[in-house]
Amino acid sequence: MSHRLLWLLCVLCMIAAGFTGPAAAEKNYPNKPIRLIVPYPPGGGNDTLARMFAAKLVEAWQQQVIVDNRPGAGTTLGVSIAARAVPDGHTLLLSSIATHAIAPNLYAKPGYDPVKDFAPITLLAVAPTVLVRHPSLPAATLKDLIALIKSKPGEIRYASGGSGTPPHMAGVIFASMTGTRLLHVPYKGGGPAITGLMGGEVQIMFDTAASILPHVRSGKLQPLAIARAQRLPDYPQIPTFSEAGLAGYEVNAWYSMHAPAGVPASIINKLNVELVRHLQLADIRQRLQQLGSEPVGNSPAELAKFVQAENRKYAEAIKESGAKAE
Repeated sequence: MSHRLLWLLCVLCMIAAGFTGPAAAEKNYPNKPIRLIVPYPPGGGNDTLARMFAAKLVEAWQQQVIVDNRPGAGTTLGVSIAARAVPDGHTLLLSSIATHAIAPNLYAKPGYDPVKDFAPITLLAVAPTVLVRHPSLPAATLKDLIALIKSKPGEIRYASGGSGTPPHMAGVIFASMTGTRLLHVPYKGGGPAITGLMGGEVQIMFDTAASILPHVRSGKLQPLAIARAQRLPDYPQIPTFSEAGLAGYEVNAWYSMHAPAGVPASIINKLNVELVRHLQLADIRQRLQQLGSEPVGNSPAELAKFVQAENRKYAEAIKESGAKAE
């Protein structure tokens, strides 16, 4: 065999490998452990959610899924690591309203672009926002509260776990939609904020159902409205914002799954199908209910559209509030 012919055969083999290699890798995905980056410390709601779905992926694919907690810098540390990962589908990100709507607009240099640097997989769940008041506040309904705030502009105090957090932004958007002015009181975390509210340091708070409803059940806080299409079956006494007189108030926490940009569409689709299937399982739905969240499971294209809309919403809210990263 001549050197020229041998050279041509080598070239053809390399070309063939270039066409079949990635395709084979996609077909056999996952072919090594998956790293699921969670930009929060262990033990919280986001971490619990991540480990729940990680366990289901292990069951489905018999491949190890390693939950990698990377908290710090308001979630931007872990998200930046995920954005720079090799786009082969073996690194995923447990994303959320914080990572893909708030932090990118709150930080001058978050270290990533929430749209360009990530491939959307699916919206996992939504945690509806509940507006509650301290029992001493003379406002039995949402309309009463709005009237009271208008009569005392800048005097009614509302709590949050810090500047730029979802509860803070929920209040900003509420004030904008109602033409009112509230006084924001940031605490160092959601727990201290709820404690401050129950102690009467502030009068109202916007928070997720999971965080706030146990205190409603105990009678320590009074609910005014919940941001969902229908009332919660377990709390039929709480009207929706629309029923209470504020249609269009859709400010909720949410959780999703993303991969680094560049992951092949076939792998994204395989992940989407599997995660959406998990969201139909009775044990997953029951656990989400316990966490105060409602399963979704949409397409990558639908998640992409949703994230862009949420990004615009919170960009406007953060600009209006003047909030900056602490």
